[in-house]
Amino acid sequence: MAPYKKVLMLCGDYMEDYEAAVPLHALAALGVAVDCAAPGKRPGDACLTAVHEFLGFELYTELPGHRFAVTSDFAAAAADPSRYDALIVPGGRFVEQLSTDDAAVRLVAAFAALRRPVVLTCHSQLLLAAAGAIGGVRCTAFFSMKPVVELAGGKWVDPDPFSLCVADGHVLTAIGWPAHAEIIRELLAGMGARVHGGRGQAILILSADYVDDYEANVPFRALAGVGCRVEAACPTKRKGESCVTAIYDAPAGSAVSEERRGHNFVVTADWADVSADDYDCVVVPGGRSPELLVTHEKAVALVREFADKGKVVAGIDQGHLLLAAAGLLKGKKCASGVPMRVISRLAGAEAVEPEGAVADGKLVTAASWPDLTQFVAHLVDLLGITVSF
Repeated sequence: MAPYKKVLMLCGDYMEDYEAAVPLHALAALGVAVDCAAPGKRPGDACLTAVHEFLGFELYTELPGHRFAVTSDFAAAAADPSRYDALIVPGGRFVEQLSTDDAAVRLVAAFAALRRPVVLTCHSQLLLAAAGAIGGVRCTAFFSMKPVVELAGGKWVDPDPFSLCVADGHVLTAIGWPAHAEIIRELLAGMGARVHGGRGQAILILSADYVDDYEANVPFRALAGVGCRVEAACPTKRKGESCVTAIYDAPAGSAVSEERRGHNFVVTADWADVSADDYDCVVVPGGRSPELLVTHEKAVALVREFADKGKVVAGIDQGHLLLAAAGLLKGKKCASGVPMRVISRLAGAEAVEPEGAVADGKLVTAASWPDLTQFVAHLVDLLGITVSF
């Protein structure tokens, strides 16, 4: 089935990692086609992303992120913006370069003239200012952008809380990735979507230090974006504390991924209060955190309890270790990447796919983070959530 809607994402080197990846996978999982284009790059090229996170200093620290694939030709996209239903511009330092690129500025101006939804996060509001389209618009951004917004004639709104997405007509703005749930919700509404079944659904993300950056955050934000109550819990941390995440991305020609520090992933529920009865689904991301989770008997028992009560259980990448310990892979079809393939077979999996995402009953598995679109799509389907336009 052809996608109902089509969105253009304007990309470039050192765009913020989450602000590109979350809308890409979340929207694609809901049936929206996302074209990723970057001036000066061809389909098949990669953009280097940046992680922006506060690590105890007065300003955020920039860390290297993932290699993000360009999928569409920028010149073709810019030649006919009317083919797209919305434009997304992540934040990051690449916006400074784009703000002096005439073709990129004209593209943003064209979307503004068409009054199609334009999503701007963190620093990318600079492009709207360069396009002369921010005058009289209520918008928010990272704090340092306040004078820029006001100099361009915009109406500044403090980003309080950080989850705030300010929608003023076709312009959607936010401080950055903490607002992704609201951004997704407002963008779907701006494209005329109707979401059914999300309200009342509750999802638990199990995490610990060195949880995979994308595999924790993308399901968290995507499911919250369609109205679910999503919470994260860790056996050794309290509500409000953070798990450090890890980025895994194989360099060209390497069979093994590098590990780098990613964003912080905030725990939103106290472990002592977590009960399977309060949720419809549990998600176990990968990374190295399952090596900690599997040593906690309650974590293993909790996942098993979800399955025993007929709830949705989902694991991705090394999250299979916890599923295996809970006895949930026996006789099941699953998708496992190299790190977990032997373990999945030892746990009695009936068939093991080397990539992608697989749903077998109420068990969802995926090989690794590039399969997040399929993974989230299976979760949405099993939870009975539909999006129509």
